[in-house]
Order: sequence, then C-alpha cells, then structure tokens
Amino acid sequence: MKANLIEVGALNMQAIFVKKVNKSNFNSLFHFHEVCELNYIVEGTGKSIVGDCIRNYSAGDLVLLGPNLPHIWYGDPSECDSGGSQTGKAIVVYFPANYMKMLGLEEPFIQKVESLIEKSKAGVNFPLKTRQKVTALLDEMVNAAGITKIILFLEIMNVLINTKKYQQLSSLAFRFSLNEKDTERMNNVYRYTLENFREPIDLPTIAKIANMTPPAFCGFFKKRTGKSFTGFLNELRIGHACKLLGNLDFTIADICYNSGYRNFTHFNDFFKKITAKTPSEYRKELMSIEQTVQALT
Repeated sequence: MKANLIEVGALNMQAIFVKKVNKSNFNSLFHFHEVCELNYIVEGTGKSIVGDCIRNYSAGDLVLLGPNLPHIWYGDPSECDSGGSQTGKAIVVYFPANYMKMLGLEEPFIQKVESLIEKSKAGVNFPLKTRQKVTALLDEMVNAAGITKIILFLEIMNVLINTKKYQQLSSLAFRFSLNEKDTERMNNVYRYTLENFREPIDLPTIAKIANMTPPAFCGFFKKRTGKSFTGFLNELRIGHACKLLGNLDFTIADICYNSGYRNFTHFNDFFKKITAKTPSEYRKELMSIEQTVQALT
C-alpha cells in the first residue's frame, strides 16, 4: 500500500479542482499534496488523522488543510450499504495557495486568505455557523464551471476568512518528513491501527507492519509524530469511546471493550488522563449540553 505526494487531478497548480467523493472510494491513503484542500463531509462518520491530530469526523464537518499537511480519512466500517460498501460522501475542493494572487485580487483580501492558509498548515476545523453558510455554495460548485465556479469559490473563501472562531487540528510543533518510504510506512501503520484498534495490538505486531524491529519502530514513530505508538493508540481508542458515550444504548462497560480495552481500570485511567474526566462525568456533560441545545431549539 503506497503513499506519497498525491498529484490532484489536472489541477497543475493553476486552477480550482472540485470533486464529489462517494461511498466505497471514501477512505483515503495517508497522503499529502502541494495544494490546499477544503474538505466537507456530506454523509458518514469515521476517524481522521491530520498531522498529529486524531479525531472523529461526522456529517457536516468542514476542514481546511494547508499544503503538504499529511492526512487520512477512514470511514466507520459499521456504516455499510446493502452491497457491503462503506457509506460516505464528501465534497473536496483543491486550490493552489497563491490562487488569489493569480486572480489579481485586492491586496487586503489576499492578505486575509494568506493568513488563513498559514493557519491551515496545521489544519483548521470550522464551526457550525460557518458550515451552514457555505454548504449550499459547495453544492453549487460541484457542477459549476468557468467564472461561475470562481465566483462561488471566492464567496466561500470570504466566509472562511471572516470566521473568528475555529479549531486548529494539528500541533504547531508537528513536523513532517516528505520521505516517500517513511510515508508508506506511516500509511501502513495508520491503516492497520484504524482497522484493528478494537483488538489488542502489541509492539511486535505493529513493528512488523512497518517492516522494522520493535526498538527501531518506536524511535521512528516518535520522531515522525512526536508521541509514542502506545500514546497514539490510546488517543485513538479514547476518542472512539468519547463518540460512543453520546449513545445511551451502550453501557460504559460496553464502550470500554468496544474501544479496545480488556481491563476496565485501565480504560478509566487512560480516559481520565486524556480527557481530565471519568467516562461517567464525560457522559453527564454530553447529556447536559444536549439538553441545553434542545431547550434552545
């Protein structure tokens, strides 16, 4: 399974490229590209890794990725259609970082876009109000061409640059090597872990996936991500547990085992270490937020 720098369609660094991603081809390799990417999740849930950030994604997510920021989207295997394919839809817009300058737009607008793109080098996740403003524009953009597509794109960028609050995904300390062999190894490690995190994964097994000895793998992974593999695995598992805690059909014991833990004490300890709350406290907080939202609607 090879991962390297992806050349995006016929973009050739001089145009906007828009595509609609559907179902079985929704999952991606761990990859990066020289252009910016605006990714809108239309349908589906799953896990994503952006730089050193591990998170759950769901319908409505809107993320801007800067140039050469490695990322992977992995759909939830439990969400399949009648044919067994994973359900997932997204609208993805690719554009060169200097596209505004190519168009010869006014300098204040260019500066605001450049500032946003600088922030997007760590990945930017936009809030609900922003997403609501650009959803219809993105839908129109899929089938638009020529000047109409450019106008729609500029309308979207105008909304994004005027968003005051957003979530930065990857840490500023994250540094990525563009070595192709390393990227292939990371892809294999991430894909295996995303597919198997609910089961025990020991160091010899994951080192073998990377085609390395366990000591060499530990050093390799820490250098590339800034964290140990065990730390990464626990973040992934606890992130999954956080998602399940919003579903009252699952007991906390169910969630513990569904998230890859075989020891309830270990689950509680790691959960509190990562979230600063116990699973019960986290669930109560989720329910309180949900009740507040319902009361306001």
